Amino acid sequence: MIRIPAFLYTLFISAVLLGCLPGCNSENKEQSAATVDSTKSEGKASTAKKKTIVFFGNSLTAAYGLDDPSQGFAGLIQKKIDSLNLNYKVINAGVSGETTSGGNSRVDWLLKQPLDIFVLELGGNDGLRGIPVSETKKNLQSIIDKVHTKYPEAKLVLAGMQIPPNIGQKYASEFRAVYADLAEKNNITLIPFLLEGVGGEAKLNLPDGIHPTEEGHKILAENVWVRIKDLL
Repeated sequence: MIRIPAFLYTLFISAVLLGCLPGCNSENKEQSAATVDSTKSEGKASTAKKKTIVFFGNSLTAAYGLDDPSQGFAGLIQKKIDSLNLNYKVINAGVSGETTSGGNSRVDWLLKQPLDIFVLELGGNDGLRGIPVSETKKNLQSIIDKVHTKYPEAKLVLAGMQIPPNIGQKYASEFRAVYADLAEKNNITLIPFLLEGVGGEAKLNLPDGIHPTEEGHKILAENVWVRIKDLL
């Protein structure tokens, strides 16, 4: 029988107990490194999969008049998304005073970044300025076409607007019809009237009677959410 020296036997037992037989140190390090790399990869993959919702509009989208723009309806949609752990980020591309003509010119620059959902909220300023309905419709269609061309898989949402009849009943009626017509023609999601429940309600609007208060924006956010939640 071969006798194993006591000190070698002790080393062998220690190695077994510690899980450090020859080569296991490097193996454990490799496994550890692989785990870290895997975690990093998963993290990167998660970030890469983040989808984008763009709210493209005027002062309503920009949350004009609020101390904190994140309290506007677009910001509230982001909070709703985060609370549900949905993998989307909101980009607020609202510019106060924007008309459909201005939006049609600006959208080319915006489309340089990828997007998955495009919410179009323009036209209110056209109506207040009495711009011909045909011009408003033409500009909105152009914006829709540009988004479709650049990102054919993107989902589009059109926020409908209305204007007071005191500007002219015929004009107001034709203006309102633009949004339903475009939504049907392009087969896109329609928010019938973004300001539903807020427009004309003094307590839900700032002193100018046009822009919603913080409470008003909460209602706008719900008007939007019920239409886009199934798209996420």
